[in-house]
Amino acid sequence: MTIEEAKAVLTIPILWKRLDLRGEPKTLCRSPFRPDKHPSFSVSKDGLVFHDFATGEKGDAITFLAIATQQSLKDATRQFMGMAGGSAVTVRATVGFNADRRDAPKPEPQLRLKPSLPDFEHGTNAELHTLADLRKISFAACVIARGAGLLRFGKWEGEAAWFITDDEGLNAQARRLDGEPWAKIRAKAQTLPGSWGKWPVGLTTGRNYPTFLLVEGGPDLLAALHFIHLAGAETLFFPIATLGASMAIHEDALPLLAGKRIRIYAHTDPAGAKAAERWAAQLATVGAIVDCADFTGLRKADGSPVGDLNDCTSIHPEDAHELSNLLPL
Repeated sequence: MTIEEAKAVLTIPILWKRLDLRGEPKTLCRSPFRPDKHPSFSVSKDGLVFHDFATGEKGDAITFLAIATQQSLKDATRQFMGMAGGSAVTVRATVGFNADRRDAPKPEPQLRLKPSLPDFEHGTNAELHTLADLRKISFAACVIARGAGLLRFGKWEGEAAWFITDDEGLNAQARRLDGEPWAKIRAKAQTLPGSWGKWPVGLTTGRNYPTFLLVEGGPDLLAALHFIHLAGAETLFFPIATLGASMAIHEDALPLLAGKRIRIYAHTDPAGAKAAERWAAQLATVGAIVDCADFTGLRKADGSPVGDLNDCTSIHPEDAHELSNLLPL
């Protein structure tokens, strides 16, 4: 039996069932590999290919098996051919979100309860345009952030707000859509009560990406998506964010970063420098390959120094060539 004949026999819907994955494979369905409150996964009508619109992953049944069982394509191909030939071996997926069984492994730590976050809204196109103009990023970046579950909208303390969060529901931070600070705390960013401040936003959603862009705060998360989109590199990189320079990475999150390539985009102030040093030291303990972006000497269009990744969206024309190495291509 050839590989193509095997794919015709063992289609993705059949494989989905044999792996006991959660949900139902459809042309628009929820991902079996990650939390997915809103359908962003697709299996073609003929069952031969899949596409995850949130992570950018796509492929055939063998790729699907490799992701589900967390093995190399070579090993997945060998296993796939055995399964297509009628192997009696029981196969189970090993991804953290694979099933609704109570004994399924959980990626999040159980040290504390998840926060009770408000019911966020997806946001209208008008709100996306407002945010894009406010942060000087592309509308497309906002759309991508919304589709990945990283960006939501709603009311907070009586004001129209945008929220950085993810489908895991462990962490969320609010900012006013008019760019003004919150009156009570006199700061522009407010982390919602109960949030796991040390848990990087987007970590589990992008868990299958080989390279992470680690940023500080919501504006830099959106800026990362802006530059990823400009480079056409949506399938290569995924941004994750700590919501404050004082935050260490949660110890239970570190295993999900093991062996990954990670570029840190810290702010240029002393707190940012300390944060980059702290994160790099933590990541080294799990074998991550780490480097840090350097904004030294870069200017914004108004002549002021670049202080973070979001400032790079307003780069001075004479310094724009310096952004050619912004992404770890």
